[in-house]
Amino acid sequence: MEEKLEKNTDGLLDQASSADGEVVPPGENELTRFGRRSVANKPVAEETARKRQRALRLYVFLPFLFLTVALMGGLRLASPDNAFVFMAPALVCLFFALILIVLFVQGGMIAFDSWFSDEYSTAHNISNGVLMLSLFAATSQIFNSVLPETGLPFWVVSFCFAWTLWNNLFAEFDGKKLLRSLVALFAFAFIAKYVVLAALTAPSGDGWLRSLIENPAKETVTWLLELPKYSAGTGYIQFFCLLFYFAGLFMLPKSAD
Repeated sequence: MEEKLEKNTDGLLDQASSADGEVVPPGENELTRFGRRSVANKPVAEETARKRQRALRLYVFLPFLFLTVALMGGLRLASPDNAFVFMAPALVCLFFALILIVLFVQGGMIAFDSWFSDEYSTAHNISNGVLMLSLFAATSQIFNSVLPETGLPFWVVSFCFAWTLWNNLFAEFDGKKLLRSLVALFAFAFIAKYVVLAALTAPSGDGWLRSLIENPAKETVTWLLELPKYSAGTGYIQFFCLLFYFAGLFMLPKSAD
């Protein structure tokens, strides 16, 4: 009678243990099974947290960073009152940005087919589209940041950018080489605009007549090249604009998978 009761008790325990689909080894108590469940669920929780962090980086932080670059790229500080002036990008900046996005795809920095797919949900495709649009806006404004506004310098620097981007369309390179070449290219354009050309338009006196008497060569060059006068704070703003842009490119993954 006792043996039969023990068999029935064991059968009930086996049924209770296998009710949730788990096979409990003989001799395992409830506390051990709970610890085994916790260890098994730990990788799942870590994977969920990793996906959440990736989603926040892709769809919150990076669009915010690129939109900040798009705002900063058009900001100028007028001289001498340091008033904020917003310069809209020229039409050529949009063409340069489009070519640069093509170079990102061609160089392997962006796998475009992995960002948009029929297998994704509509919200997923829209989120990826917002990120790509913010990247395009930031790229347009980064060209607006380093291109001179008017005059002969605008056409000279624009020709240099057009020549370089056009040649890169037919070159073979990977993403790292492309990123290094872009850093060097934009650094050279930044120095040309905010160090060399800005020195020609820096205010040196009170009023244009006194400036003309003190430094007639600089005033003549400014008038011939049609260079606008900005305060030194403009260079600091655009320096951080370039820094934020390339930081966003570095954090941008190749695919959205």
